[in-house]
Amino acid sequence: MSHVKAGGSSKNNRNNAGQRLGVKRFGGQTVSAGEVLVRQTGSSKVAGNGTFLSRDYTIHAAKDGIVSYRQVKTKRFTGKTARRTQVVVE
Repeated sequence: MSHVKAGGSSKNNRNNAGQRLGVKRFGGQTVSAGEVLVRQTGSSKVAGNGTFLSRDYTIHAAKDGIVSYRQVKTKRFTGKTARRTQVVVE
């Protein structure tokens, strides 16, 4: 017979690294094409002119220019409108 007790599940394995989300380039800053502007989970900010949204909702600059942020109203699935921040490169 074995003298080692059954090893249960470990309880202290939740030390994950942060995802480094947030705004990476602020309004008025000059950016080049392809730069990351906002890293986010879900689309809390929406892509406007001169930007594009990647698969994980990261907003990138599509062209060289200056970043600006503005408030827009977007329509939701239910028909209700919600305010969102739109990222634009001009």
